[in-house]
Amino acid sequence: MAYPDLALASDLPTAFHAPAESEATDYDPWESFNEQTFSFNFNVIDRYALKPAAKVWSELLPEAVRKSLANAFDNLAMPKRFVNKVLQGRLPGAGEELARFVLNSTIGIAGFFDVASRLGLQNSDADTAQTLGLYGVRPGPYLVLPLLPPLTVRDAVGYAADSFMDPLSYFFTPVLADVGRSAGHTINERAQNMTEYDDVEDTSLDLYAAVRNGYLQRRQKSIEDAVRDRDCTCISTMQLF
Repeated sequence: MAYPDLALASDLPTAFHAPAESEATDYDPWESFNEQTFSFNFNVIDRYALKPAAKVWSELLPEAVRKSLANAFDNLAMPKRFVNKVLQGRLPGAGEELARFVLNSTIGIAGFFDVASRLGLQNSDADTAQTLGLYGVRPGPYLVLPLLPPLTVRDAVGYAADSFMDPLSYFFTPVLADVGRSAGHTINERAQNMTEYDDVEDTSLDLYAAVRNGYLQRRQKSIEDAVRDRDCTCISTMQLF
């Protein structure tokens, strides 16, 4: 479960400018369907469910509690990051993920406190879509589905694979685990960034294009960062011999 991630639109200044029509059709051939789904996600789900829930959440829970919940949700995503960093050949990063999980799950009390970051073990993301991109799998068309974040066809496959690496899927079905965790995470994140999302909504002339472009640019940058990190790891390993 997710709302249209308006933070994507604020990541890069260019995200606010829609591409030329000929460029857009290259990666958004289903634009008519996508726009209708985006409108449903934003004008119905976000406006009448997530945003009101986030306001109540924000009023009931102090900021420190919301931050701790964000840390706990991030800790639950460790298996996904660990597995994908191994698959990507980013072994030092995988080791850091494991160390972060141990520290935050024990000293950090089930991940509610990010002890690892204070010790210099910073978090960095990795997922199956990023792994597929690193190995040259093309993104395919941009895709917006009900209740899900922005995707491409490749990223939709990765999203499904990631749901099976959710620790909660050992107690519930992967679908139920993903929906439950994502709902809590989404409401908490929405509450944490209420002002930012409102600002993006007010200043963007074409919210659909802004979110789409921001998502595609963020995904491309994440793949480039993963390739760079892997290459640095390979060079460092070769220098040992």
